Amino acid sequence: MSASQSSDDLTLLVKIFGKDRPGITAGLFDTLAAYSVDVVDIEQVVTRGRMVLCALVTQPPAGLEGDLRATVHSWAESMKMQAEIISGRGDNRPRGLGRSLVTVLGHPLTAEATAQIAARITKAGGNIDRIFRLAKYPVTAVEFAVSGVETEPLRTALVTDAAALGVDVAVVSAGLHRRAQRLVVMDVDSTLIQDEVIELFAGHAGCEDKVAEVTAAAMRGELDFEQSLHARVALLAGLDASVVDKVRSEVRLTPGARTLIRTLKRLGYQVGVVSGGFTQVTDDLKDRLGLDFAQANTLEIVDGKLTGRVTGEIVDRAGKARLLRRFAAEAGVPLSQTVAIGDGANDLDMLNAAGLGVAFNAKPVVREAAHTAVNVPFLDTVLYLLGVTREEVEAADAHEEG
Repeated sequence: MSASQSSDDLTLLVKIFGKDRPGITAGLFDTLAAYSVDVVDIEQVVTRGRMVLCALVTQPPAGLEGDLRATVHSWAESMKMQAEIISGRGDNRPRGLGRSLVTVLGHPLTAEATAQIAARITKAGGNIDRIFRLAKYPVTAVEFAVSGVETEPLRTALVTDAAALGVDVAVVSAGLHRRAQRLVVMDVDSTLIQDEVIELFAGHAGCEDKVAEVTAAAMRGELDFEQSLHARVALLAGLDASVVDKVRSEVRLTPGARTLIRTLKRLGYQVGVVSGGFTQVTDDLKDRLGLDFAQANTLEIVDGKLTGRVTGEIVDRAGKARLLRRFAAEAGVPLSQTVAIGDGANDLDMLNAAGLGVAFNAKPVVREAAHTAVNVPFLDTVLYLLGVTREEVEAADAHEEG
C-alpha cells in the first residue's frame, strides 16, 4: 500500500483465471491502464498450465467503475479466460510480528501431511501468507511463508511431529540474512560420502566386523568417541601406506553431494568438512570438490606403514563444534549464518552451535536434537532448506555447460 493510500480507500480486486498463455499479464494491465488506476498489489500463480492472476488496484475515477468491469470481462472472454472483480477497502491486513519460512520436504508429499502441517501452523498462532514450490524432484519441496508467531515456538510445534507425518520440516527466520553469505560445514562419513572411511581401511586389514561394531556404538553415543577412535585405529597397525590410495578410490560420494557443493560455491557460500575420519581422505576430497576448509584426524605413517595411532589434534564431538567456530571466524561469517550437516552423535555439538543444524539420515538421538532433519538419500535437498529452487540449480548447471 502506498504512503498516500488509506486502509479505508476503496480498491478493486481483479482476478483472472484460465489456461496460461503469453501476453495475459500485459493484456490485463493494458486494459486497466485506460482507467487511470494505480497498482496496489499483484500475485500470479501458474499450476499445471492454469493461471490465477490477481491485481489489487485503486478505484477508478467516479462513474468509470461499471465501464472498467465490463471492459475487463470482455477482454478476458476474448482471451478465453474468466474474470472476477471484487470491491473492497484497502490492502491486505498487516502481517503479524514474527516471520518465518517453513520448508517441507516429502517423498512423496501427501495431502494428509500438508493438512497436518497447515493445522499445526494455525494452532501455533501462525498465519500462512504464501506457499511456493521449490522442487518437484528428487523430492517435493514447498515453502510456507508464515507470520504471527516467533520462529522458535513454531519450529518446536512442527519439527517434533515431522517424522510421524512422513515429511522433513525446517523452520528458519525470514529476512535479508537468508540471502547473506553463509558457511556450510559437513560431516564426511555417511554424510558427504556413503561410507565410513575407517571401515574401508579395516576391509584391507581384515578386521571390518570389529571396527564396524565399535563405530556403530560410537555413533549411537554409547562410547566415548576418542576412546573408540584409538581402539579402531589400533586394529590398522601394520597396513602398508599404499592402502591410502586404494581407500580414496573406494570412497563413494552421497547422491547430490557434487550438486550441493557446486551450487553453494556459485552462490558465494564457503564450504568445509570436519571429520572424525582421516586427513588422508578429507584432503583429497577438499582438492576434488573445491572445498574451502577441511579438518580431520591424521593416521600416523612411519616407514611406509600405518602405526595404529593418530597424530595431532583429535577431531571429536567437541572438536567439530570448535572447528565450526574457527572456520566461521576465518570466513568472516557470523555463527548465526552457518549451516552444519551431520548424522552421528559426535556431530551434535556442531549442529547445535550452527545457525541451522541439519541431521542428514541421522540416528534417532541426532534427529531429535537437531534444528531439522532430512531423511531422504539426496544431499542436495539441503539446498531447498536454504530457499534455493530446483530450477535455479538446473539453470546454473545449464549456464556452466553452455
